[in-house]
Amino acid sequence: MSNSQSTIPQSSACPACNATDLSVFYEVSAAPVHSVLLHFDRDEALNYPTGDIRLAFCPTCGFISNIAFDPSLHEYSDRYEETQGFSPTFGAFHRRLAQHLIDRYDLHGKDILEIGCGKGEFLTLLCELGDNRGVGVDPAYVPGRLDSPAAGRITFIRDFYSERYAHLRADFVVCKMTLEHIPDVGEFVSMVRRAIGDRPDTTVFFQIPEIRRILRDLEFVDVYYEHCSYFSAGSLARLFRRSGFEVLDLWTDYDDQYLMIEARPAGAHNVHPHPREESVDALAADVAYFAANVQVELDKWSAVMQDVRESNRRAVVWGAGSKAVAFLTKLGVRDEIRYAVDINPHKHGAFLAGTGQEIVAPAFLRAYRPDLVIIMNPVYREEIASDLAAMGLEPEIRSV
Repeated sequence: MSNSQSTIPQSSACPACNATDLSVFYEVSAAPVHSVLLHFDRDEALNYPTGDIRLAFCPTCGFISNIAFDPSLHEYSDRYEETQGFSPTFGAFHRRLAQHLIDRYDLHGKDILEIGCGKGEFLTLLCELGDNRGVGVDPAYVPGRLDSPAAGRITFIRDFYSERYAHLRADFVVCKMTLEHIPDVGEFVSMVRRAIGDRPDTTVFFQIPEIRRILRDLEFVDVYYEHCSYFSAGSLARLFRRSGFEVLDLWTDYDDQYLMIEARPAGAHNVHPHPREESVDALAADVAYFAANVQVELDKWSAVMQDVRESNRRAVVWGAGSKAVAFLTKLGVRDEIRYAVDINPHKHGAFLAGTGQEIVAPAFLRAYRPDLVIIMNPVYREEIASDLAAMGLEPEIRSV
């Protein structure tokens, strides 16, 4: 792995603005191409295909992308288990967010389209709380997982959103935690704008991971193969304006991990930048900081793993998702950590891609009695600490 900056060929254009002066600032070799695809065979998990990550920064618009990304390596299907909906912490956030959007945009009796709806939890919330009608599009949707009084008003399409679904009309368009998976972001957002057409009252809401927190906090666990596109408030707003939208609001939530944008088709008037946008120069400084310091963070956790090995401590990671896969593969951890804990029952008995840890339920820890629990996302620390205490366990807890 190299963290040094380097120039890339001029033929590599920024997917957001088409500039050609990108520079690579972070590289990872042989990262599992999927982090949350279910593997119930350990050998399959250990030998799952890998790809390279080369994060490149565009000094023209601020967009960051993995220029080594190969979308043909991906399998988005019913084996893709990305939901966080089993967490009370996440559930409370989801409900609060849904109510915010319903109240702000008077979403009552409206038609809602969700692009990349996952297992359908958020779309279902919007339809339940606002008595709305919904259409969700996602190849990884699993029928029968949700029991809702709004089920009769919701249609799910198991496919990728494309021009073929431009006929789907909606008063409100939602796209949560999907844009970061799409390499051609400029074309994708423009496609959404074309589908809206001449309906200026249609509002769109996008949610994605926020890159400045990742860069400033040296969160190497938030860089993984599925995420080929990374945005700050400024780069996201610039993309939306370039694609024909007016930015209504721009904000972060969930301990500033998620970046939100609310927008609508732009009129003929001049559209000014949102006050929460940072400059490209400010983002460039964050990129330089990450490139110069991320190895220190990696070395810190390598020392923790060395201590686990030498002291024979029982350590587990809690949160068997993409962060765990990034954490374990970056550090080359296999046998020193045998288990990954997750509250999602659909993951239990599966194995993490690349490093092969078995995914177990929290109740497993009653007998295993770990000495160290490494929490992959600090936003869940209070929830996890409460679960451990309820089982009579008092391990050391560390958050990535």
